[in-house]
Amino acid sequence: MERPASTARPSHHRAGSRDLRLFWWANAADGIGSQASGAALPLLLLGLGHSPQAVGLVAGVSTALGLLLGPLVAVPVDRGARKRVMLGSATVSALAMGGVAVALTAGEPPLGLVLAAVLVERFATACFEAAARGTVALVCPGPEQPRAIARLTAADQGALIVGPALGGVLYQAARALPFLADALSYVVGALCVRAMRADLTAPAPRERGEGPVREAAAGWRLVRSSPLLRLVLVWSATVNLVVVALYYGAVFTLQRGGHGGAVLGAVLAASGAAGLAGALAAPRVAKRFGAPRVVAGVTWLLVPLTAALATVVGAWAYGALFGLVCLLMPLASVILQARAIGATAPALQARTGAVLATATTGAAALAPVLAGALAERVSTTAPALACGVTLAVLAAHTSRRPVRGALAAEAVR
Repeated sequence: MERPASTARPSHHRAGSRDLRLFWWANAADGIGSQASGAALPLLLLGLGHSPQAVGLVAGVSTALGLLLGPLVAVPVDRGARKRVMLGSATVSALAMGGVAVALTAGEPPLGLVLAAVLVERFATACFEAAARGTVALVCPGPEQPRAIARLTAADQGALIVGPALGGVLYQAARALPFLADALSYVVGALCVRAMRADLTAPAPRERGEGPVREAAAGWRLVRSSPLLRLVLVWSATVNLVVVALYYGAVFTLQRGGHGGAVLGAVLAASGAAGLAGALAAPRVAKRFGAPRVVAGVTWLLVPLTAALATVVGAWAYGALFGLVCLLMPLASVILQARAIGATAPALQARTGAVLATATTGAAALAPVLAGALAERVSTTAPALACGVTLAVLAAHTSRRPVRGALAAEAVR
């Protein structure tokens, strides 16, 4: 069982800090490499003569595979295989992306080969993500977890800024380089995980008569029974859907205004930088104002900002509003992620995290479809208006007394 922060030995604290830094580097390297290859993959497929439909098929199938595998891998992870799964997954991903780089160096690889490598990498990445969930709870004392989550979120935001730009530069130099960089990032991740000294097993005791299906559903049962985890699921899925829909709304709006890819890239880079700043500020904001007030306040503030996006056509005005949305969102999301970790036993971290991740990823996959349908059948401003209405409903929910009480109770646990 995790030792309380007040009685932890200094040597344990130093070991935990070292392991947390290694885990941070593993995630940062993985994020930058994945963003670099992810930005180059559509360009590669189009450059090889494949249609936009084929590009969409690769993206859709790989996303669906991750949704299906996460909850399945979470069971052996929670039963003690966390470190082995992370090491094996990083190794397989490195081999898959390295294979793409070699194939591109040799000539024109067929679509089937590229698709197979991407699916293998997606399979391995889904396994790594499932195993990584809950690692913070095992290497970081409870009071330090919000700060750790903030740093990991900041790394994700930084990867959104650095990764695509790096991928574009490397692709211009040689089309195999982004995939080679992704392969090397997995090697870095594997080495960091291997160097961690903490016991990452946290095995879950199996109850007598509990079959594999019921064991896999333990995370869902916990989320369903916990008001706090239900709030995390609803809030994260809704806001993730909104942010992705607004991203596509930005594409539609800026295209309507005659702006090119450079302007869109600048807007997205600025929004990523704003998200990084929000993630770093989240622990201080939560400490000053309290979790219930921050979550409800941020959600209400997002409503007028999102609705205002429907009224602007200028690139920089749109970028400023979208940047404010991305600045505010991590202030609440970091708090909710830290609360979710604190409310979940170590032996259920992977399965509970898989439930939350499936909801948020599914919402992100649905968002482009909804945004495209609204933009085509109504107007290009319709996605932002719909997002504003959705956030207003969510804000009203976060302001309810039982919801605020659940956050306050977890904050003083």
